[in-house]
Amino acid sequence: MAKTSKATQDFISIREIRDGVVILDNGEMRGVMISSSLNFSLKSNDEQTAILMQYQNFLNSLDFDVQIFIQSRKLDIRPYLDSIEERLKVQTNELIKIQTREYMEFIKSFTESTNVMTKSFFIVVPYGPPVFQDRQSYLDKFNFLKKKNNEDNLPKKKVDSFEENKIQLEQRMSVVIQGLGRFGVNTAILGTEELVELYFRVFNPGERDIPSVET
Repeated sequence: MAKTSKATQDFISIREIRDGVVILDNGEMRGVMISSSLNFSLKSNDEQTAILMQYQNFLNSLDFDVQIFIQSRKLDIRPYLDSIEERLKVQTNELIKIQTREYMEFIKSFTESTNVMTKSFFIVVPYGPPVFQDRQSYLDKFNFLKKKNNEDNLPKKKVDSFEENKIQLEQRMSVVIQGLGRFGVNTAILGTEELVELYFRVFNPGERDIPSVET
């Protein structure tokens, strides 16, 4: 029996990325923030104790889950070398040209012999829009509670719209931003383009050409 290959999208539970929000196949939403880091080992004992206490208070204040994601990857030096190459083309001084070429060769040999890694820290905040079950599944068990007159004409409650759900998600992200900021961790919310780039690089390591975002 022949096996059919599946596209990468078949293994990704992301329906779309819209207005800086990741929407999963099940309708749940995710907001992603990039954060700074702290060199904890360089802090004094008192500072370390204060940071740990603030971090504990931050975790205890949350009434929802958060995911801390650390991305570690080899530094891509190619864009930097490309920019130097462009400057080299317009350079007229021969001595500077020679020095620039030698510098580029040094950078190439150094990065090839040494794994220069970069680390990025991300905070993922979830929000699941409320799902309302059909009231009939429950009330059918108690027929005597049903009203015969106009109850069947009552409108069913609709699931909140995208904008309303986004507001709830943003409120959660604000809580995280304020909590992390109390002990010196700065955060920034990723927009649509940054999210597309992040997920593209996660699922396509080594690729340089990132697909453009349709507007």
